[in-house]
Amino acid sequence: MKVIKIGGGCLKGKKTIESILDLLAGRVGGDIIVVSALNGITDMLIDGMADALADEENIPPLMSRLRTKHMATARHIIADADLQKAFSKTFGKALQRLERYYYGLSYTGESTPKMRDLISSYGERFSAELLTCAMSARGVRAVCRMPQNIGMITDGKYEDATADLEVTRTNFQEHLSPLLDEGTLVFMPGFYGISEEGNITTYGRGGTDYSAAVATVAMEAEVLEFWKDVAGFMSADPRMVPEAELISVLSYAEAAELCYFGAKILHPRAVEPVRRYGLDIAIKSTLDPDAEGSLITKSSPEAPHVVKSVTQNTDVGIIKVYASGMGARPGMLSEVTGCVTDSGINIRSVVTSQTCISILLDKKDMDRGYGALEKLTPNPFRKVEREDDVALISMVGEGLNARKGVAARCFSAMDDAGINVEMIAFGPSPVALYFIVREEDLKASVRALHATFFNGGA
Repeated sequence: MKVIKIGGGCLKGKKTIESILDLLAGRVGGDIIVVSALNGITDMLIDGMADALADEENIPPLMSRLRTKHMATARHIIADADLQKAFSKTFGKALQRLERYYYGLSYTGESTPKMRDLISSYGERFSAELLTCAMSARGVRAVCRMPQNIGMITDGKYEDATADLEVTRTNFQEHLSPLLDEGTLVFMPGFYGISEEGNITTYGRGGTDYSAAVATVAMEAEVLEFWKDVAGFMSADPRMVPEAELISVLSYAEAAELCYFGAKILHPRAVEPVRRYGLDIAIKSTLDPDAEGSLITKSSPEAPHVVKSVTQNTDVGIIKVYASGMGARPGMLSEVTGCVTDSGINIRSVVTSQTCISILLDKKDMDRGYGALEKLTPNPFRKVEREDDVALISMVGEGLNARKGVAARCFSAMDDAGINVEMIAFGPSPVALYFIVREEDLKASVRALHATFFNGGA
């Protein structure tokens, strides 16, 4: 059996959803389908919390939009009238519960992590029920099972939970094996699990990928398939490099680094559970389901290029903290980074010199990070600067850090293109090299690097 993850990008229109269901109907049986919310619904749920806090009068229009979106889709993709009624009844009850949570939020005036997780989990619940009814209407034996009812147990951390793989494995085997053995298709909402205390806890944005990985490990599936509207991992973004090549096989490390540094194929957290148990991940295109796609496995075969892919991320910024004798004074680095992490901010990377510590952050965290660092004691810290108009470029490939001359070739390519490199570093992973350029130089940088390593050989 296999686990298939279907993301919101494949659930963004009635015709698109119908084509996905047609693909599923001819290709599955006795498998698990982990689904995201319909496209745009999670944002609607999250924005709705702020609207409910502002004024309870905003709640009825929100409920109306949610009802209209799902019922219009149901009428299009569920051909059987009785199954349409069944979905309408189940969906209506769930929507009533959700509405009560929004009113509770409005009355208390307090948005807690527990309530945010509970409310934001409803998008996946709605879509799992919807797709189950749609597949049943196509004559496929299908059921929907919620994580809280089949024991997807987490560590209880709100908004960034981690699954207890061993406990979840035992629970899934008990609840799902009989269904799968008889050829039933099991739909399951992604994005969240349940704590031992019975509270809904989400895995964070992109967490449906992680849910699918957990299900794969729990059921010891042959493969985890991600159905996407792209061919797979590419040697560069085809919008920047039209001649970019499909990467047919990647190692776990290569895939994790590519996703961490900007490739939007899957969430980096999805790699770790399957890597631990040596299972494969396949990226399949919904536009061409019989195409090769990309396979993520234990090891990557030797490639003609030491670099597998050049990827980019514009959703970053740099904060620079200047001080004298930075490298010789004990505790200065921990003081600076601690100031950021104590504010609940994740640091992507740190590069130090004798006079400066450069901290790479997600763009959404720049204001808070800069505000926290401005409060550092003036002595020995002299000033704090921020750079927002930058882009991160990463080079990923097995053996990259062990190959002589890679960094020199990068600098040479950038110099030939007239581009200044703001920051460069080999990361802690042996398969990645990254550097920072001005955002206006991003496209030229990616094209120059791709030409150097893919057109110019290894």
